[in-house]
Amino acid sequence: MGGGGVRPELGQVPETALWTLWHRAVEARRPDTVLPDPKAVELVGRIDFPFAARFGENALVSQLQALRAACFDREVSDFLTRCPRGTVVGLGDGLETQAWRVDNGRAGWLSVDLAETAGLRRTLLPPDERRRIVAHSVTDPGWMDEVDPANGVLISAEGVLMYLRPREVRDLIAACAERFPGAAMVLDAVPRWFSRRAVEGKLRHGHYQAPPMPFGMDADQRGLLATAHPRVTDVREVYPEGGRPPLSALLPIARWIKQRPSVVALRFAES
Repeated sequence: MGGGGVRPELGQVPETALWTLWHRAVEARRPDTVLPDPKAVELVGRIDFPFAARFGENALVSQLQALRAACFDREVSDFLTRCPRGTVVGLGDGLETQAWRVDNGRAGWLSVDLAETAGLRRTLLPPDERRRIVAHSVTDPGWMDEVDPANGVLISAEGVLMYLRPREVRDLIAACAERFPGAAMVLDAVPRWFSRRAVEGKLRHGHYQAPPMPFGMDADQRGLLATAHPRVTDVREVYPEGGRPPLSALLPIARWIKQRPSVVALRFAES
């Protein structure tokens, strides 16, 4: 896959948008895929980038990335059931194609990302009346002015918080809780050992080295997120479901492992 017409020029962290896109597309091409994502397959075909040479092909990694995305999809789908005209805000959205996987035809979608990544998204996934793109760092609260909270808000931070410093993560959650009472948020975190290895430059796969990840959180530490702001409530983990054997048999056992990646859902109280 790859070799299309759009040639991206992205820095180290923005390039992770291509990494996640690639693995979703690899998984989506399987007849027994755990995450149907034809839009991801289409995008890889339109991008002039050596995906396989740069990122490699690893069926387990691709399946795990797809199962992570499916956790976010379930939370967004549940939100859209409660708030069918609500707004889904994708922080560090990259080339995420969730808006094509779970859209209900009525929701609003706002993608927030750095200028270079937002520009690539505009080229490949042009905005329309319901899908908008804002070029902002997620730590710059200016993006919040673009969110209409009238019909409900869900903030999705998939694959982004690990690239922030711990204080920035805490401040971001607090700012969202303050600005959007009653909203929901879903985020993911890498474990602390993984964060340390990334900061030390020891996470390599083939020709690809993962960027530093200053923020790490073990799965049993999710309760600490509630200390970011008094409105943070209902902190719960969202567990991956399904998968192909043997992974499907291992996932329930993995819940007992504390030093593992996790997806966490939050609610912000009204007052």
